[in-house]
Amino acid sequence: MSQTVRTRPEGSAQALSEAYDTALLDLDGVVYAGGNAIAYAVESLGTARSGGMRLAYVTNNALRTPDVVAEHLTELGIPAGASDVITSAQAAARLISEQVPASARVLVIGGEGLRVALRERGLEPVESADDDPAAVVQGFGGPDLPWGRFSEACYAIARGVPWFASNTDLTIPSARGIAPGNGAAVEVVRIATGAEPQVAGKPLPPMHRETILRTGAERPLVVGDRLDTDIEGAFNGEVDSLLVLTGVTDGAQLLAAPPQHRPTYVDADLRGLLTGQPEVVEADGGFRCGGWTATAGSERLELEGDGEALDGLRALCAAAWTAAGDGACELDGGKALARLGL
Repeated sequence: MSQTVRTRPEGSAQALSEAYDTALLDLDGVVYAGGNAIAYAVESLGTARSGGMRLAYVTNNALRTPDVVAEHLTELGIPAGASDVITSAQAAARLISEQVPASARVLVIGGEGLRVALRERGLEPVESADDDPAAVVQGFGGPDLPWGRFSEACYAIARGVPWFASNTDLTIPSARGIAPGNGAAVEVVRIATGAEPQVAGKPLPPMHRETILRTGAERPLVVGDRLDTDIEGAFNGEVDSLLVLTGVTDGAQLLAAPPQHRPTYVDADLRGLLTGQPEVVEADGGFRCGGWTATAGSERLELEGDGEALDGLRALCAAAWTAAGDGACELDGGKALARLGL
């Protein structure tokens, strides 16, 4: 896929909730963290919804069913139904259904979310490699997934059964910190078998296709906190994206982002859906946003001026991304970010 290399965040005269018809929202780090709503999320999403924007919740976590996710969102004060939730389990089930016979058996290494998604596609979940499965699917099964489940996957794969993974995120956030995600479990099976799975979840095209098929979005905006899943997924789907700084991405990672990880817009949190976005313009041999001007020196990024910290970050992005071209910026932005308190 050939795309123009983004060299700066874009501006928008319209509020993003008016410029796009559907927000494709990641959950962990965007809407909630540790099960609790992130600051401003409930109010911002309510305002966007009341203004006519459709909200869809897109998650790589294949453990919970859409019903369970929707119930959790509703309890947080964000009314949602199962049809508003799209999971990597659903994307994986569709991918499998296109490659195996109708009503085929599928060996499940994971949780209830996978089983429900498979049944939705008319496939039969099974538990053993000896159940004659037509495919193996692996998704996050929670911290109590027995080690023997990996053995079942290996037995089936060794017999030539095709292997699918809901996603390959190496980590997952929890209330106690960062825990191993499905990608870590996939590595166990990969090392043992030497096989490679077909992967459905973000940032790969099957997940984006699933969200568009289920939402009917014509002008979607991906909203996420991770560069390597949410923003890269938007890049692969050739749609715009908003990075919010309420999750795992920090300023240094954003400045060093290669083209596929550069968001269209950057904002502090979900309030960014309700406003326009300031323009970054070329000025004084660098890039200006608000009261800040950023330039790329020979060894580091420089920042002059004063004003809103986010405007300074947007200006720094333009200087860093322009200097990096189609690579990752290696200039030191630490001093400039420290000045912004980021």
